[in-house]
Amino acid sequence: MTAAHSAAEEFRAAARAWLRANLEPKDTTAANPGPGHGLTADALEAQRARQRRVFDAGYAGLTVPTAYGGAGLDAEHQRAFNEEAAAFDMPHLGIAGDVTTDVNVPVLLAHGTEDQKRRWIPPMLRGDELWVQLLSEPDAGSDLAGVRTRADRDGDHWVINGAKTWTSGASLADYGLCLARTDWEVPKQKGLTWFRVPLRAPGVEIRPIREINGSEEFCETFLTDVVVPDDHIVGDPNDGWSIAGTLLTFERGFAPIEGAPDRARDSIRGFCPDLIALSQAADTLSDSHVRQLLARAHVNDWMHRHLLHHLATEVARHERPALAAAAFIKLSRGINDSQRARTTMEIAGPSAISWDPDDDAGHRPSTDYLNGRIYAIAGGSNQIQRNIISERILGLPREPAVDNNRPFSEVLRHVRQDPKR
Repeated sequence: MTAAHSAAEEFRAAARAWLRANLEPKDTTAANPGPGHGLTADALEAQRARQRRVFDAGYAGLTVPTAYGGAGLDAEHQRAFNEEAAAFDMPHLGIAGDVTTDVNVPVLLAHGTEDQKRRWIPPMLRGDELWVQLLSEPDAGSDLAGVRTRADRDGDHWVINGAKTWTSGASLADYGLCLARTDWEVPKQKGLTWFRVPLRAPGVEIRPIREINGSEEFCETFLTDVVVPDDHIVGDPNDGWSIAGTLLTFERGFAPIEGAPDRARDSIRGFCPDLIALSQAADTLSDSHVRQLLARAHVNDWMHRHLLHHLATEVARHERPALAAAAFIKLSRGINDSQRARTTMEIAGPSAISWDPDDDAGHRPSTDYLNGRIYAIAGGSNQIQRNIISERILGLPREPAVDNNRPFSEVLRHVRQDPKR
């Protein structure tokens, strides 16, 4: 046993003791509330208090440097803690909490100033501040470089106007990391800047979007003359496109999309136990077709999880993970989730769309089916990931683009004059 491994095991034992003394074991028999029952404001405040307890004990931001509120440990310590914490009811700050720690904190570590990292990251780790991403717009989805939210300098501050959509968790969040256009006379990738925007500031309006599964996690965010100071810029003005690559890499490579089915994680240790239980409940385990579906699902789960483990290990070796490697992770889940959702519906049969109200798990096949396309779209569609892999890894020719080297204002004028262009 190496000294590093021994230290990680000592840490594991200490973490296990703290978890047992301070958190409740996870109740695996608790009723699942089903779709449409997201985190409320009151429940979030209770979870924030629990997160502060984890932070004060030194178990939040384990791999974040101590200067910024973390523990300054390595990935092996983080893995040890995750394995021990899996059995306990950990603080849950919703999808905004996941985006805060898994995406926005790494972005700040990579691109924030020393002062920004010292001031902003500790409250994020403590649960006092939840940050979301203000990215996609009604007219700029897959073409992220085409955002039209604008930020205009006015003395020592900026005035932001525009609209963002599909902002996960915005209704309960405190800040948004916002991509806005600050120069319209350069090509579209060269005139973008990132801003830290307070979501309770005057001029910010957040409207939750009712989804097909009953949830309201996605939101529309409208920005009208929102004033932010100059020191709220992350990175350099007009250099936002390079930072966007970092953010998307962490989002696609590491951050989960809440609501997407991930029960396949147990399939390396067992033969898709959730689908076995489903087929037993439907009394179809002896059906030869169902058994073929189970075998195929197990093989897909096993390959998917091992691919993610291999790629995550490779990505973690670099300070700034490669966008192309993250695209493999994102594409694999985008494909596997929808395939598994269809298989689940087929195994469940009629019980997938009609179940006993007293069956707490009865809604899962239909909910997973409705959510099955989330990861194929959110954070960049499967088609976008295939383009990244083909161009950046396989070296295939790039798709033709007529607007990459033209001032963005000129591109917009041509679009207005001829919408077919």
